[in-house]
Amino acid sequence: MGREVDVTSTTNGAVAPHVRDDELDAMRRALHLAARGPAVDPNPRVGCVLLRDGTTIGEGWHAGAGTAHAEVVALADARARGHEVRGATAVVTLEPCAHTGRTGPCARALLDAGVARVVIAVADPNPGAAGGADVLRAAGVPVVTDVLADEGRAVLGAWLPAVRRGRPFVTLKTATTLDGRVAAADGSSRWITSPVARRHAHELRAEVDAIVVGTGTALRDDPSLTARTAAGDLAGHQPLRVVVGHRDVPPDARLRGPGGELVTVRTHDPAQVLAALEARGVRHALVEGGATLAAAFLRAGLVDEVHAYVAPVLLGSGPAAVADLGVTTIADAVRLEPVSVLPLGPDVLVVATPVREA
Repeated sequence: MGREVDVTSTTNGAVAPHVRDDELDAMRRALHLAARGPAVDPNPRVGCVLLRDGTTIGEGWHAGAGTAHAEVVALADARARGHEVRGATAVVTLEPCAHTGRTGPCARALLDAGVARVVIAVADPNPGAAGGADVLRAAGVPVVTDVLADEGRAVLGAWLPAVRRGRPFVTLKTATTLDGRVAAADGSSRWITSPVARRHAHELRAEVDAIVVGTGTALRDDPSLTARTAAGDLAGHQPLRVVVGHRDVPPDARLRGPGGELVTVRTHDPAQVLAALEARGVRHALVEGGATLAAAFLRAGLVDEVHAYVAPVLLGSGPAAVADLGVTTIADAVRLEPVSVLPLGPDVLVVATPVREA
């Protein structure tokens, strides 16, 4: 049996009170297992470890929508190893669900198995699935929450804020010169950023559910909006290719070639775009252009994160990455809080989040 750790804070990487050191180790393992799940999926990435007397007797992770949840996989793993699960401790990265969907409720599965204690990293924000902790407590099972919660939220990624907000998480991507231009005065733009930065951008595309552009960008640039490997091949996951606006995509457009499904959303309202994507199960949308669409999402307050690829190039003129935001004074500027700065060859990626008004 592991030593008990007794702390009182759960912020800034601290752990919840009354957690044993073996449970902390098991939670770290569960987080590692959760990361094996698909990064792009309507369901969250979840890992579970079962402990008895400080020893792991079973473990599992969720492999995607329609498959068994992590807790059920861990229970089956323990039984396959010949272990008795009754009286075990379940360490799980996300609160066990309390609803019946394509699979049964995990809280009930743990109760039926006779699990005696449950340790959770992150509470489930989904109103249709939450409540598992209460179900367990009501049945007399001790439940500890907020254990390595920061790490748990990191593994959940965009899924967590998307579920909390009831809409896809939105990343706005720009690729500009040092003076904020996306093309020269004659319209030429290939290539502003380096191959290193472009490869990174393709990796980002492979991690989202949808790439969103306006009809102006679709007609002017004729993009393919695919996610590609370093070798130039199509990546295993291809996001939806979403075109916003009222004009048609030409029959011979590259958007109709190999890649993700082409979706047209005939509106200029960002909220309606996100509602249409939410209905399709999209959790993470990448807005890539153009300037008018970027400005529309920013003005609507629907950008959650900005990925700005900046090249050490100066043009002095040419179109900007973002159109008029209606800002007439510096006090009204859209302020961003930097999250990270990553050198990419000669370029730099700045990741930042909009500063929300209190």
